[in-house]
Amino acid sequence: MKKGKTLSHAIVAASLGIAGLGFGFSAAADVNPPLAALGMPPVPRDNPQTPEKIELGKLLFFDSRIGGDASVSCADCHVPKQGWGFNDPISRGYPGVIHWRNSQTVINAAYLGKLFWVGAAKSLEAQAPGAALGAVSGNGERDMVEARLAFIPEYVKRFNQVFGDDWPKVNNVWKAMAAFERTLIHNDTPFDKFMRGDRSALSEEQVRGFQLFQGKANCVECHNGPLLTDQKFYNLGVPRAEDWSESGLAQITFRYEQLAKGVTEKLYRKIKDDAGLYYRTKQKSDMGKFRTPPLRYTAYTAPFMHNGSFFDFDEIVDFYNEGGGTNEFTDGVMAKNKTKLLKKLGLTDEEKADLVAFLESLSGEEIKMTTPKLPPYAPLPAVVQAN
Repeated sequence: MKKGKTLSHAIVAASLGIAGLGFGFSAAADVNPPLAALGMPPVPRDNPQTPEKIELGKLLFFDSRIGGDASVSCADCHVPKQGWGFNDPISRGYPGVIHWRNSQTVINAAYLGKLFWVGAAKSLEAQAPGAALGAVSGNGERDMVEARLAFIPEYVKRFNQVFGDDWPKVNNVWKAMAAFERTLIHNDTPFDKFMRGDRSALSEEQVRGFQLFQGKANCVECHNGPLLTDQKFYNLGVPRAEDWSESGLAQITFRYEQLAKGVTEKLYRKIKDDAGLYYRTKQKSDMGKFRTPPLRYTAYTAPFMHNGSFFDFDEIVDFYNEGGGTNEFTDGVMAKNKTKLLKKLGLTDEEKADLVAFLESLSGEEIKMTTPKLPPYAPLPAVVQAN
């Protein structure tokens, strides 16, 4: 497209196959789910939503007493003011250690069937203990969590009302947290409004970016469906995290994770980068692969990628425009797993700006929340001894 020339919404709508409220996308419609406005998230039958459960989950999400030394809550790594994630390349960790991956936002996590960067959890109920009990994150212990909550009368009362517990059960902690997280939904973006029929919701620049997203840039190949992720795993050639070269603690955490995830001694001594999905499958073909992240709410969640390598949309677009990068698992020494989907795009400066503008349309109003007042400890009630 020549500089200064624009496409009308009507022309672009026609070129994308948009008619009324039905959206047919010819670029990948036969292979990938079409882009669409986001509806409401699924709710598991064994954990129905109730207002009381959601409110309990909100308290627990912000309560550091779920963690090992009662200093780290879910909200410390998923900070509302930081996109409900953590705005450093590598997330903070449990006191005395640091984490080894970027902290993802919990906004719209309710829609995902593969949580964490390598899909280690299939639901919010399974994700919560993975984080709260993980050694470099929450480092909690199930019995300690239950013991603490038993000394908090307000929690004893609420768990009894919501779950019928005589005292708070740890598995119901995860259910309550998951119920709260299912309310953190972001589905009223300019993009959603456009897809629901409001043709004025996107600017001319964003509409051109939308066309590029599905056409020349081919982002839709992996970022498809209402959530803009195929939830598959790829090695894009993302470079190694800088923190790993500069921080001794980062190296200690990485070596611990290598050992904990059961790599061979040979690989333990050889691997210098995050092998991603390999740690779950132990398949060489999975080295360096990570799950496609959703693109919604990303205006608030930088830096991007599993190790926070890129700090804004311009860097991301440049990375893809160059056909991705290289890492320890792309050069053939350890593995040669870089996805063949990536190639140089040849985007002009104007096209890159249009694509960035479209990415910005995937985020709407920021979801803000203040920390709730947490209930205090109190002595257990005296037990009357029978004579």
